[in-house]
Amino acid sequence: MPQTPKRRIKSLYLNIAFLVTGAAILLFLFNAPKETTAKLPNDPDHSRFQNMKKKEAEKFCTECHSPEGGYPLPEGHPPKYRCLFCHKRN
Repeated sequence: MPQTPKRRIKSLYLNIAFLVTGAAILLFLFNAPKETTAKLPNDPDHSRFQNMKKKEAEKFCTECHSPEGGYPLPEGHPPKYRCLFCHKRN
């Protein structure tokens, strides 16, 4: 059964809207800022955490990265309980 002119126009508008929406999403993603969060260092101090599960590894972060540890977190650092949410392993 052939489409009526009204259905063809409606279908054309929907296709155009879909293409414009898809192009807008792609444009937004291509213009996203570069990743700025530092990765987990690949050094002897952090090597034992590379193969652990995230939750397991995060339990050890505060040993060094606390006010009493050797490498305290900078002021204004986000919550300390989800380190590997931002700092990805290599």
